[in-house]
Amino acid sequence: MEDKKLLEIKDLKVSFFTPAGEVKAVDGISYSLGYDEVMGVVGESGSGKSVEAYSIIGLLQSPGKVIGGSITFEGEDVLAFSEEQMRDFRGNKVSMIFQNPMTCLNPVYTIGNQLTEAITCHDKSVSKEEARRRAIEMLTLVGINNPEKRMNQYPHEFSGGMRQRAMIAMALICKPKLLIADEPTTALDVTIQAQILEVMKDIQKEEHTSIIFITHNLGVVAEICDKVSVMYAGKIVEQGSVNDIFYNPQHPYTKGLLASMPRLDQDTHEKLIPIEGTPIDLLDPPQGCNFGPRCKECMKICLSKKPPYAQVGDEHISACWLHFKGNREE
Repeated sequence: MEDKKLLEIKDLKVSFFTPAGEVKAVDGISYSLGYDEVMGVVGESGSGKSVEAYSIIGLLQSPGKVIGGSITFEGEDVLAFSEEQMRDFRGNKVSMIFQNPMTCLNPVYTIGNQLTEAITCHDKSVSKEEARRRAIEMLTLVGINNPEKRMNQYPHEFSGGMRQRAMIAMALICKPKLLIADEPTTALDVTIQAQILEVMKDIQKEEHTSIIFITHNLGVVAEICDKVSVMYAGKIVEQGSVNDIFYNPQHPYTKGLLASMPRLDQDTHEKLIPIEGTPIDLLDPPQGCNFGPRCKECMKICLSKKPPYAQVGDEHISACWLHFKGNREE
């Protein structure tokens, strides 16, 4: 099972066809995820992280469209699924935790009602009593106290952190093999963030669920992930293990992200270094490297040609012309 991959994405391209033109939100990304593995997808807002996740789970909104590449889950072609197959796939095999739990929970149904519905919707043979028992079990697992009482409460009676826990319970109630977490800690304060991460780490160890963790917070990535894909303007610019990315970053964008993070291990109060400039306009992307216009190391070739991937370590790749210095044609 070690070498068999749970999920494989090859050259995935997703575009939004707007009146102003085509927006290449995801522009040819590839990666694979093994069983029992956690991968972080990092990048600033608008880099295509969520669009890529919605493509996997079949929730891409119009005018978004997968226009190329493949998504394979346990050897099955996800993009070829019928509506019914996709409904079965979603929930039973792959599940998602969304960014804002308040907009995902129905305000007029109790938490218990929504949890039991998640079970009965995917498994018609489950009795009401069994579904209720499993829902209470799941609320206990995600650290919600007094779950029997909480089952009868409505979302507005829960705090932000508890709503997010309820969302995690709902996502995991059918025991999916893959969990996609789309910035699940963004709207929460730091102590609650730490608790939610702890819950996710425990569940991952207990249930052996693979996780794709989408975030712009590198601290979260260090805490929970095995490997990392760094995205910028629809492309993966660097990919490697957590240690590779944190201790041996190779791409100027990854270095920029790390330099703009506050550090606890420094005695002096050094200024944070922001990445200059603004993200590119995806309606009119540059001819060369997408990060070129903002890059301090930008060379002539960067503005005219897209950089290929360079192998910079075991399973560590980076798309930058700096790796090809001396053996490229200008």
